[in-house]
Amino acid sequence: MPLKSRRRARRLSLTSLIDVIFLLLLFFMLSSTFSRFAEVELSAAGAADASETEVDRQMLFLRLSPERITLNGSEIALDELADVVEKRIGDEEEAALIISIGKDVDAQLLTDALVEAKALPDVPVTVLEGS
Repeated sequence: MPLKSRRRARRLSLTSLIDVIFLLLLFFMLSSTFSRFAEVELSAAGAADASETEVDRQMLFLRLSPERITLNGSEIALDELADVVEKRIGDEEEAALIISIGKDVDAQLLTDALVEAKALPDVPVTVLEGS
């Protein structure tokens, strides 16, 4: 009877498998972005109540264009919006901010303006589509 060659079953090494798993994990962690996106709350404009129109508010007109940003005709930097508005309205006067979007204004500029306007307490913001 011929002797059959027996193969010895050898144990599998898991070291190389674990190395590959860690390399894949490292690759996916480094190629992913973990940035947190800010949320800007928008609501649709509706018809105003008579009581809302009777309130005397100082109207502030913010015009956005790719070249410059103006508040009531005066050029300002966007990061100074909250300070300029607080100086203009004073302590006791109520105000409303109207943002007009000029031609070729990108979404990032509008979002930046809305974020800055959100820092203004008790100042309602209305966005108009400009030309």
